Amino acid sequence: MRSLRVGDREIALVKGDITRFAADAIGNAANSRLAGGGGVDGAIHRAGGPAVMEECRRIGGCPTGGAVATTAGNLPARWVVHAVGPVWRGGEEGEAELLASAYRAALATAAGLGARTLALPSISTGAYGYPLSLAAPIALRTVAEHLAGPTSLERVTFVLFGDDTLAAYEEALASLAAARPL
Repeated sequence: MRSLRVGDREIALVKGDITRFAADAIGNAANSRLAGGGGVDGAIHRAGGPAVMEECRRIGGCPTGGAVATTAGNLPARWVVHAVGPVWRGGEEGEAELLASAYRAALATAAGLGARTLALPSISTGAYGYPLSLAAPIALRTVAEHLAGPTSLERVTFVLFGDDTLAAYEEALASLAAARPL
């Protein structure tokens, strides 16, 4: 399963490079210092150019579970929404709520900017070690809950880098569709 309708809105899954995906806003799996780094974060900073990092430096940081927006620089978007997910520590230190909070903050930030389309990565599942099988259902459920309420967002697309990530999100999306009334 690659998409799910939530009323007149949509959650979609694609395999690809988020730095090449056209959307009003692009989500970034950021660190709390907003300092760039590896994985999605590093790719977004490299592709976006120095304007993204200049705004991140002015903002200074963001707590785990939060999100802030900057320009998108050279990316095919108007904004980058930097969401800070948790480092996986075994699941007993509030990681699930912090991950959901990071997605809620990213969605609220994008909607607050008036974005209609948002591309999101899989937050915390790379260097931060959050297991895909646990992260994907949290991410998708959080997005579905947001889209069911008042928001400017019409379409949220998870742009997923690898086959394993895409497969985990497809499985979670199918489970979400089976569990909720549409």
